Amino acid sequence: MDQRLTLLTLGVRDVAAAADFYESVGFERRHDLGSIVFLPTTGPALALYGWEDLAEDAGLPAEGTGFRGITLAMNLDSSAEVDRVFAEWVAAGATAVRTPVAKEWGGHSGYVADPDGHLWEIAHNPSVAIIRIDESGRPYLAPATR
Repeated sequence: MDQRLTLLTLGVRDVAAAADFYESVGFERRHDLGSIVFLPTTGPALALYGWEDLAEDAGLPAEGTGFRGITLAMNLDSSAEVDRVFAEWVAAGATAVRTPVAKEWGGHSGYVADPDGHLWEIAHNPSVAIIRIDESGRPYLAPATR
């Protein structure tokens, strides 16, 4: 089976406010259906859907706080770009979780939380041994070595 990640849906407290936030940091609000908004990326589409509605759709309780066991990541072309984008997100309303720093693996990364607490890693990884980003922003995973 072809492994596909086609849609990443974030549960949000206020769909319109979340869409405004993501639009303010450069995402395009492609389809706004009121109760759900779709934003294109170079990978899967990003969807914003009511927190309670998404929990109900999954058949799970909506309460929950703290670390959720997932982060989203955006890999950029340089450390300077990481610092710039990090500052843009914070200025737009994201919470600075960890200021970008040089990492032991040779990269540079920091974390922000969107207004609903979803964690985004904003990073630059200069290594291409495992993953590289093509000219269009799409990730490419190198073949496994044994």
